[in-house]
Parts: sequence; structure tokens; C-alpha cells
Amino acid sequence: MGIFGRKNTTETTATTVGAVNPDLAALTGDYTIDPSHSTIGFVARHAMVTNVKGHFNDFAGSLHLDGTDPASSTATIDIKMDSIDTGSADRDGHLKGSDFFKIEEFPTMTFRSTGAEALGGDDYRITGDLSILGVTKSLTIDLEFNGAAKDPFGNERVGFEGKAEILRSEWGLTWNAALETGGVLVSDKIKLNFDISAIKNA
Repeated sequence: MGIFGRKNTTETTATTVGAVNPDLAALTGDYTIDPSHSTIGFVARHAMVTNVKGHFNDFAGSLHLDGTDPASSTATIDIKMDSIDTGSADRDGHLKGSDFFKIEEFPTMTFRSTGAEALGGDDYRITGDLSILGVTKSLTIDLEFNGAAKDPFGNERVGFEGKAEILRSEWGLTWNAALETGGVLVSDKIKLNFDISAIKNA
């Protein structure tokens, strides 16, 4: 994911003339997402008046960062749907069942990147295939690079925040209930948010 290469805005970027910031090249390598310091979450509109937030507690992912050619970088994420957590056991049970994620038949949601793009500064965009309920469609995520550092245990880390929006109906998530006052119980549009810390492999 070229998304992790911090550009020096006072210099011409690598994507325009082929010159590479030395800091970018230093980030090149394979990384493993650290789930204990990362969050993959979502927000859905509920009853037309409020937002319900949730996240997944069990996921794994890997990154390959190419500092000399950011567009050649890649990312994969696998999310266990049984780990969905909205703060309500009843609601989580409904989401895991046949009306929504059908976790017995489709236990995992996956993302596989297909391309990355530098937008300037610390802003990037990654595109990939998101698979839910056996349906695969393209997803574009806008990202902001948060920096790179060595932690107290000697791990080399990179971090970024990302956001995206999907229409859940495009993946076959169509359950809903009508409200007496008009509208529906659950929004079709779902906001996705990512706060990721990844550790460089030895």
C-alpha cells in the first residue's frame, strides 16, 4: 500500500518524476497488522435518528509496502464475522443470523487490494475487492498516513486511518423494517472506519 509512504511536501513527489524520498524507501517491506492496536469499525443509521457504531474483535491482515513504487504495494485483511460487537448482545446475535451475515455459512469477510494511489501529502487511496456473503465488489478506501516509528520493544511500526462508505444492499444485506413515521430501521449506507497499526516483519 503506497498509502504508507509519507511525502515531503517541499519536494517533488515520486509519483510525478520517479524521485523517491529516502524516508519512503526505508518503509519498504512486509508488515503484519497488529489487531491489539488496530480498529476496524462501522457506523449505521438507526431508526432515521441516531447512529449505531460497531467493530470487529477478531481480524488479521498483512501489508507489503513498496517505498520505491508505492502503487505496487498490497494489503489483505480477513475478518471473523462472529467477532462483531455493537455493545448489545441481542443486536449482535441478530447481525450474525440469517437476516444479515449468516456467519455459519459465511464466517469470514475479506479484503484484497487491487491498486493504490498517492493523492498528495499524507493522503492516499486504496482500491480492492471486498467479499461479504460470497459477493465480491470493489471498495475504495481513503487513507491518511499517521507516521512510522520504532516502539519500546524494537518493533518498526506504520500507522494510518481510513474511511469508506458502502451500500450494504450491494452485498446482499437487504433486511430492514419499516417505521410507522416513515423510513426504515437500518440505513442502506454504512460508513467504514479503519485505525491500523502494522509491524514490520523481521
